[in-house]
Amino acid sequence: NKFLYLSPTFIPDNLETISSKYSSGTQKLVKDAKDSFEEMAKDAKSQGYTIRAISAYRSYDRQTTIYNKYVKENGLADANTFSAKPGFSEHQTGLAVDVDNNSLSFTKFKNTKEFTWMKENSYKYGFIIRYTDENNYITGYVKEEWHYRYVGKDIAKFIYDNKIKSYEEYYVKHIENKK
Repeated sequence: NKFLYLSPTFIPDNLETISSKYSSGTQKLVKDAKDSFEEMAKDAKSQGYTIRAISAYRSYDRQTTIYNKYVKENGLADANTFSAKPGFSEHQTGLAVDVDNNSLSFTKFKNTKEFTWMKENSYKYGFIIRYTDENNYITGYVKEEWHYRYVGKDIAKFIYDNKIKSYEEYYVKHIENKK
């Protein structure tokens, strides 16, 4: 997130490629996240929904390129509301995935039946939506209906059942305070 930094040399050691049935190009997540994502996309497909990974693991260098492009196009202040600085991107952890439905641009994902399905089901597979209007004041990022973070099935269900607004809120209440 905006407060926890990953070294430029950090690369998860268990990255695996998401099946091309459920991704655009070559997308990778850490093994548990990849397996859960594929299970979720497969189950969605069996119910008539298309969930496709369009951006997953990103190296520090790739995030640098993306971030610098947004700064150049939108200015530093605006870019910081929707793009992580290099070293601060969840994508570098191999636990974050951006999705679309293979029909509309990911920026229009909120207007799809797939988004409704994801809101109701992604937690069952260990994923939470990370950036919403309700948690903007905590995360510092504008809503991104297409950005999901793997936290594991138990934590995702707890967050969902308890209507916790952000992973940061969960972390502070249930992890940081137990150290």
